[in-house]
Amino acid sequence: MLTAERHQHILELLQKHHTIKLKQLVQLTQASESTIRRDLDQLELSGKLHRVHGGASLRHATSVEPTIDEKSTKFHPEKKLIAEAAASLVRDGESIFIDAGTTTYEMISYLSGKDITVVTNGLNQLDALTDYHIKTFVLGGYVKERTRAVVGTSALQNLKQYRFDQCFMGANGISLEDGYTTPDPEEAAIKRTTLALSQNRYVLADQSKFNEVTFSQIANIEEANIITDYNGPLLHEFQDKTNIKVVTP
Repeated sequence: MLTAERHQHILELLQKHHTIKLKQLVQLTQASESTIRRDLDQLELSGKLHRVHGGASLRHATSVEPTIDEKSTKFHPEKKLIAEAAASLVRDGESIFIDAGTTTYEMISYLSGKDITVVTNGLNQLDALTDYHIKTFVLGGYVKERTRAVVGTSALQNLKQYRFDQCFMGANGISLEDGYTTPDPEEAAIKRTTLALSQNRYVLADQSKFNEVTFSQIANIEEANIITDYNGPLLHEFQDKTNIKVVTP
C-alpha cells in the first residue's frame, strides 16, 4: 500500500470509529508499527487527526461542544494526575478560581483540608466544593445545559469584583498559532477575564486537547502555564512559548 493510500485508509477508519489504536492500524494496514507512527505524526502535523497515547482520534468541528458527561469519561486517569499536580500548587490563605472544566473538577478532592477561598462558575464544582467544606463563591448568570457552566453578562460582571492568586481552567483546544480555544464565545469571555484577574494562570489539559482549534479564542499560548500529560512531537515547540509541566503515571 502506498503512503497516500495508507493515509486515506487511516482517515476513513477514524471517520468510522472516531478513535483507533496503533495496534489495530498495524493489523488493518499490514504496515510496520514504525511506519504507522510516522503516518500518524505526519497526519497530525497536517491537521488531519489528533495523536493520543497508543493511537489517534478524529479532530472535532470547531463549534462542537461535548457534554460534560462525554468529556468526563475520556482520559479520566490522566485528568486525575493533572488535577493532583495542579492542586499541589495551591497554598493555605490563597484565593483561587476553578472553572467548569472536567479536569479542574478532579482538583477538588485534592484541595480538601486546605484553608482557601474558591470562586467557580461550574455547578458540578460547586457541589463538590461544598461537599469538601471549602469556602466557595459561585458566579450568577445563565447556566449552560451541556457543560453546567455559568456564563453571560451577569456572570462576567460578578467575576470582575474578584482578584485571584491563581486560576485553573480547561480548554477544548491548544495550538501554537491560535493558543487556547473553546467552542462557546461566552465561556471564552469568562476564561479570558479570569486570566486578566489572576496572578498565576494555569490551563489543565489532557493530551487530546493539543493541536486542536475550536471556535473562540481564550488567549495566546504564552498567557498561561500548562499542566498536561501531553508528550507529543510538538512538545518542545510548545515549551518554547510557555511553561509546561508534564505529568506521568
